[in-house]
Amino acid sequence: MNKQIECIPNPFINNKHTNQNNIQAYKFHKSLPGYEPTPLVNLKNYSNHIGINNCLIKDESQRLGLNAFKVLGASYAMAEEIKKILGLEETQLSYDFIKEQSEAIKNLTFVTATDGNHGRAVAWCAEKFGCKAVVFMPKGTSEFRLRAIQQHRAHAKITNLNYDDTVKYTESESRAHEWILLQDSSWSGYENVAQHIMAGYSTMVSEFTEQTSEWPTHVIAQAGVGSFAASIFSCFLNENTTKPKLILLEPSGAACFYNSLKVGDGNPHLTKDLNTIMAGLSCGMPSLLAWKIISLSADFFAICDDSIAVKGMRMLANPYDNDMPIVSGESGAVTLGFLDEVCTNKDYINLREDLGLSSDSTVLLFSTEGDTDPDLYDRVVS
Repeated sequence: MNKQIECIPNPFINNKHTNQNNIQAYKFHKSLPGYEPTPLVNLKNYSNHIGINNCLIKDESQRLGLNAFKVLGASYAMAEEIKKILGLEETQLSYDFIKEQSEAIKNLTFVTATDGNHGRAVAWCAEKFGCKAVVFMPKGTSEFRLRAIQQHRAHAKITNLNYDDTVKYTESESRAHEWILLQDSSWSGYENVAQHIMAGYSTMVSEFTEQTSEWPTHVIAQAGVGSFAASIFSCFLNENTTKPKLILLEPSGAACFYNSLKVGDGNPHLTKDLNTIMAGLSCGMPSLLAWKIISLSADFFAICDDSIAVKGMRMLANPYDNDMPIVSGESGAVTLGFLDEVCTNKDYINLREDLGLSSDSTVLLFSTEGDTDPDLYDRVVS
């Protein structure tokens, strides 16, 4: 059989707890104009169909009109950087506080590399806060994603480099122009911003715990550089209740965590050749901070072909038996495609048992983006 999915248990797991400033980030997000919790959708009929208790999905396509979750990290990290630059470390962050600093921050320029969603979030935040943004994008980025960033008055362009080399280029440009680097990854000497971005992402779990009393037995999180998954996993490690099984999922064509784990030396490694339609997950080097968390907390590391993401997109657009539809892009829908394949394909019956998926299971997924590439979405779904 030509396997579409592979999954291995984590030999290094120790369920290490980490600290994130989740409460402060959540309070800050509530102060943003237009803030509302994103919906938590229960695909109850589908859950019955595949033989589990519940499949819960946080629909991040409805996050502040930006079609993705990334603004949670970008906004909180940018606000923290502004507070640090102004020497106001003891100040309680809020949107009104940032706007009060408009004269002092109007010439600040934030710069980032992005496949689309993070860069759009940085541009949106700079526009809302009253400062400037520069965004560099890897080769192959869709023109729609470029224009979506430019609409927020950012200077944005597509490079002729892959994602990881674009990050390096952006870092050098930040030094040359004295711009403030706001990257959603980390490496030796650059971890504070990533910590704040990850704290920002924790708002999704804070909302989840207020939206339902249902506690997940399984959490499946997709990874590019890993900041999102590391944040989500940290939240569930730090809750004073039963730890869910934590499953990290990557594209087979950009499996930097999976490949690093298989090296077996406990360190992150670069995956050079990237080949996946999942633009938001097409990253070759794990974030160092995310690696430190995920390599010690994830129960399983899984990879899947692009066809699994395509399946997930179609399933969410055309849900089973009157469940609520969700508009989900390729990077957002891959976790549902994975869950369906494991639960319905007889070739993966042993994997289903290894993961402990049963009629008692409540699985939490995050649809991290909507149709951020409308042409691709229409081709797949239509």
